[in-house]
Amino acid sequence: MVGKTAGGNAAFHNFHNDYVHIEDPNERRRLALAEIDKAPFGWYHVRAVVVAGIGFFTDAYDIFAINLVTAMLGVVYWHTAKSKPGTIPEHSDTAIKVATSGGTVLGQVGFGILADLVGRKKMYGLELILIIFCTLAQSLTAASPSMSIVGLLIFWRVMMGIGIGGDYPLSSIITSEFATTKWRGAMMGSVFAMQGIGQFAAAMIALIVTSGFKESLLLGSSAATCTGDCALAVDKMWRVIIGFGAVPGCIALYFRLTIPETPRYTFDVARDVEKAHQDTQAYMAGKSEGKPDLMKQAATVQHAEGTLEIPKAGWRDFFRHYSQWKHGKVLIGTAGSWFFLDVAFYGLGLNNSIILGAIGYAKGDSMYRIFRNTAVGNLILVCAGAIPGYWVTVALVDTVGRKPIQFMGFAMLTILFAVIGFAYNRLLDHTGGLLALYVLCQFFFNFGPNATTFIVPGECFPTRYRSTSHGISAASGKVGAIIAQTIFGPLRTRGTPTTKNPNPWLNHIMEIFALFMLAGLCTTFLIPETKRKTLEELAGEVPGTPNYDPVAAGHDGTGAATAYRGSSGGDSGSNDATEKHAI
Repeated sequence: MVGKTAGGNAAFHNFHNDYVHIEDPNERRRLALAEIDKAPFGWYHVRAVVVAGIGFFTDAYDIFAINLVTAMLGVVYWHTAKSKPGTIPEHSDTAIKVATSGGTVLGQVGFGILADLVGRKKMYGLELILIIFCTLAQSLTAASPSMSIVGLLIFWRVMMGIGIGGDYPLSSIITSEFATTKWRGAMMGSVFAMQGIGQFAAAMIALIVTSGFKESLLLGSSAATCTGDCALAVDKMWRVIIGFGAVPGCIALYFRLTIPETPRYTFDVARDVEKAHQDTQAYMAGKSEGKPDLMKQAATVQHAEGTLEIPKAGWRDFFRHYSQWKHGKVLIGTAGSWFFLDVAFYGLGLNNSIILGAIGYAKGDSMYRIFRNTAVGNLILVCAGAIPGYWVTVALVDTVGRKPIQFMGFAMLTILFAVIGFAYNRLLDHTGGLLALYVLCQFFFNFGPNATTFIVPGECFPTRYRSTSHGISAASGKVGAIIAQTIFGPLRTRGTPTTKNPNPWLNHIMEIFALFMLAGLCTTFLIPETKRKTLEELAGEVPGTPNYDPVAAGHDGTGAATAYRGSSGGDSGSNDATEKHAI
């Protein structure tokens, strides 16, 4: 029998000692995970949300800031251009923005797989280090005779994108695996909602920096005439805006590097029952990780190797698992929904210049007014639709449910994009209506599939493949974002641009986006409702529940526990499967 450990009080209960007398590792696993699932909401949950959320704040800041910075790059590096001096060429603007999405795809898949192979703790923090380093490198980048500013920024933004991509699966599954079942959706939604705060912060920093260089910016009446002190001020501005993105990451880095491994990973993948119990205790106590007795740990690992019922992770098991339609359709549903969503989510930004013009924040009589209006206009748009949508999701996701919110969001977006597309030419004469539709789209993106496509993949897959599956789903979304930026972006000017309508094909693009939203509505049928269900129930490991899968739970007669009992000729685990998993 494993010995008891010291420590524990009224504030930080010693869960390990509650189950130390139980020798069956499956029963110890069930009881320990039940404690995490049933734990009352506390400061350790808040800490997990804040540590993960700061990463998403940084991600959104870095992605959104480049939309404000590219105009400044035009002033600094294209002031002598023969065509449109002071304006960055469209292909360079697109390349810089798409570079981040390209890197993000690599990071989502790569970090997702690695977090399942080597552990969440070993990978968490590495992606933030990469983001911080590449953010600072961008802010210090300058062109040279052999290297253009566009090439340098593309390189650093691809590298930064890899770090941003790694944050998606890691922050989602770590929050999910530490969360209480009752408020898991709200916790994951709060992490994702920090994107809205990051967008707000990027526009706010741009506004502050613009105000700080007001006198110099007033010297230039337009981008073409912003030279000398004006151009020098703009060069400093874009570096400050980009560089500030590293500050929140530095604050969160220590806490990410010292977070304990999730007990679910330690149980199901590392198969270290003793360490998992200690890590559970450490998490509840706010410590970095548990400190098990090494002799007891070795003995427990050896005993658990033959008795733990959960199948071992491996590529053969991965393909066997997802080759079954009941599991494969869920991955298709999460990946497909995210793909269709992001095509339209990033494509909606094609309307930004028109929307800013509608609210009077598109132009100015000096570079100060131009940059100030752009920052203020983006602040208004973020506050009007995006931020409220995020937090309405947080408030309702654990009561209404993920699937109804996603259904409702895709349905509303289908209608809104159809209205914008078919009535686009009339809306150009009534920009107030276009503004209202734009804000509604932003609201229903975030009180809808933009939030739920992040939450559901972090819940509905088994622990041993949860990070990989989330990474695949998220990468599908970013592929959609790349399509929106590289294909639909250039398509909007097809036809004969006029002063009144510089984007003659934009109405047809909005109609196409309505079809993408309808397709997202269809893929939503493939995902399960995850509200108020434990992660083990969603993975099919709990007998007597609708999702129960004997193979996934290791109860099919071919698992390690069965083989161990058969070879020993006895029933070393005396409790039957139903008793072990009934919660």
